[in-house]
Formats: sequence, C-alpha cells, structure tokens
Amino acid sequence: MSEQLLAIHDLHAGVEGKEILKGLNLNIGKGEVHVILGPNGSGKSTLMNVIMGHPKYEVTGGSLTFEGEDLTQLPTYERARRGLFLSFQTPEEIPGITLGTMIRTSMQAVTGKKVKLLPFRKELKERLEELKMKPEYAERYLNVGFSGGEKKRAEILQLLMLNPKLALLDETDSGLDVDAVQIVSEGVAKFHNENNSCIIITHNTRILEKLKVDRVHVLMQGRIVEEGGPELVEQINAHGFTHIAADAAEK
Repeated sequence: MSEQLLAIHDLHAGVEGKEILKGLNLNIGKGEVHVILGPNGSGKSTLMNVIMGHPKYEVTGGSLTFEGEDLTQLPTYERARRGLFLSFQTPEEIPGITLGTMIRTSMQAVTGKKVKLLPFRKELKERLEELKMKPEYAERYLNVGFSGGEKKRAEILQLLMLNPKLALLDETDSGLDVDAVQIVSEGVAKFHNENNSCIIITHNTRILEKLKVDRVHVLMQGRIVEEGGPELVEQINAHGFTHIAADAAEK
C-alpha cells in the first residue's frame, strides 16, 4: 500500500456563503494518479482551489491534510513550499514578467535556495524542447500573446521545472487540438514518478493515455458519488453520467 500524501475527510467548503463541497472524502497515496470526472458545476474546480488555498474559498468543515500536516489555515504560498502545484484551467496573462523569470523566481521561493542561472537556463531549454516550444518563449511575458495550446504547455513547463510532490491539473487539456493534447500528456508522463502524485480533472480522456491511472472518482453536487479503477473512465465515455446520477439520487 502506498504512503498517504493527501487526506481529505468530510470536507465542506464554498464561496460567498454558498456551500459547494458537501462532505467530500478523498485519499491520495504517493506515486498515484487520480482522475476526477463529473458534469459541469459539480465542484471539481472548487476542490482544486480549496486544496491549493485560494483565498476566495472558505473551508467550513472537515479536514485537509498533506503529509500529515493540517493545511486548512496555511496560505497558498506555504502550500506551494510544501510541494503542491496547481495548473490553471484558464492561465492568466501577466505583462511585465517573463516566463523564464517567473519560473526561476518561483523555484527560489519554493525551495528557499538561490537557483544558479546557467544550470537553470540549460534545464529550461531542454524542457522547452520537450514541449516543442521555441527557446524565445522563455523571454516573452507570461502567457501574453500565447495561443491556448501554448498557455497550457507553459503550465506543464512550470510543472516540470518546479517538480512538486502533488500536481493538481484542472482541465489542462481543455481547448487543445489532438497534437497539443499529446504533447501535454507526454509532459505529465515525464513528470510523474513513484515519488509524486497527480490529481487530474478532465473532460478529454486522451490526456490519460500516457499515464497509469490508479483511481477514478465521480464528483456530483459537491460529493464523490462513485469510485473505481481506470475502467470507470471507459464506462463514462460510453454511457455518460446519467446512470451514476440516478444511483446517487437513490442513496
């Protein structure tokens, strides 16, 4: 059995007084890949933001622990220092700071150590090549003028460079063509190993083709209502969420 990395018990959370997560339970072991599926509005992105500590969201009940430490009161930057990383569904454009500078600054903030420039540039160049991005992207302002696919690849670039313990990927594959999904999927596969874990939200299961999925969870109305192995992805692809919703309503 794998060592537990993230444990969520009876989590209640919401925004502006509206409860969105209504008693959610989830356990992630080290080295595992978990997939969260569910219809729009079921609370998937809220879950990712709550794990990462977005100040807009309020935890009103339950517990959230990472490597045995309670995360509930920790600000986002402290969660990042402990090894959490969130890839955004819609990455923001940030004029005035280049992609390369942002990554190097983030690495220094997370590790608390100075990142030497020459080794950093060498690794960054190699990672850009792996993601089929030209070297000059490192000198461009973060996501400014990037296509949708380039923004998502820039997220995976950050993931590879920061090398967190837990990657939260919120529809990183949304809006991408077949070739871009393949590149992103390969990037996630390069990141994942026995010492880190992934939680992936997706509507396009092609991103999973390069990964060994350990567990699939179906989230509806703020709760996980169905769980299973990789075969659950195929069932949902074939039949949708209708039968799961009907079963959940009867419970």
